[in-house]
Amino acid sequence: MQRGLKQGFPEIPVLQQQPDQGEVERTEFLAEFSTGKRSLGFAIMGGIFGEGIDYIGEKLVGTIIVGTGLPQVSLERELQRSAAEASGVHGFDSAYHYPGMTRVLQTAGRVIRSESDKGVIILIDSRFTAPFYRHLFPEHWQPLVCHNTPQLCGSLERFWGSS
Repeated sequence: MQRGLKQGFPEIPVLQQQPDQGEVERTEFLAEFSTGKRSLGFAIMGGIFGEGIDYIGEKLVGTIIVGTGLPQVSLERELQRSAAEASGVHGFDSAYHYPGMTRVLQTAGRVIRSESDKGVIILIDSRFTAPFYRHLFPEHWQPLVCHNTPQLCGSLERFWGSS
């Protein structure tokens, strides 16, 4: 995907978070997102760039979230699931769905930091259209389901054209 973006939009720097980035590399990565500069960055949802950093103004005008953020299966999660089910609560929701959606909402929340911010959040996963997830969206979200690239491009053009 990154190669296709570089070929299709060679004028836009494409950055990718690396697993063992040190402080210098993190600072350089973030410096690419300065006002007036167009950059595209790939980072891990819930990773080091997800919290504690304010992307003020137009430093971050959109995010694409791939997947529902479900945590990995682990002994701890399975114990949470079992405990929830024993108390009559849907265990998978408690141990996996809700923590995953919390991660998605935190990632999306990096885009809009003030009342004057405007941005786009693209959720790529058909599960987001299910009622379970839809009812967890913030009230101010205006979701639009796009089924193909031309429809998405048209929607983005209309959104940014209304600025």
